[in-house]
Amino acid sequence: MAAQTGSAGTTVQVRRVFSAPREKVFRAWTELEALNHWMCRDVESHQVRHSKPDVRPGGRYEIEVKTPEGITYIGGGVYREVKPPEKLSFTWLWKTVPEKPDASIQAGDSLVTVEFFERGANSTEVVLTHEMLTTEGSRKSHKKGWEGCFDKLAEYLGRQ
Repeated sequence: MAAQTGSAGTTVQVRRVFSAPREKVFRAWTELEALNHWMCRDVESHQVRHSKPDVRPGGRYEIEVKTPEGITYIGGGVYREVKPPEKLSFTWLWKTVPEKPDASIQAGDSLVTVEFFERGANSTEVVLTHEMLTTEGSRKSHKKGWEGCFDKLAEYLGRQ
């Protein structure tokens, strides 16, 4: 399970050690084939589609999540910093949301920074910091989502 830190303010931080080399964990965040297995897959009933990420400063990514009720969320952002295999930083924004979104939906851009620390030959600590969340509902929802994504990432890396 992911370690959890962060205040009740506008930031969420999730830490976890994965049993995989740092380069492999970094690639899981940057390659479409890997992303399709774990990113936004924390709710089994959701259908998820990722566009091919343009992993470079100024490059874009997009994620489409469709619920069983037929609601479609489209999110995406822009990579701010790409430093293989050490660090990724990107904006995060749900661009398309239902007419009456719940309190967990973030109204504007937020910032995600992911750091990768080598912890031995086959271990990597990932520290994800998600900043600029505007409501407590959004903070709680994103924390739960990232923790679920980390669980799916661990499963994916364990199968490789």
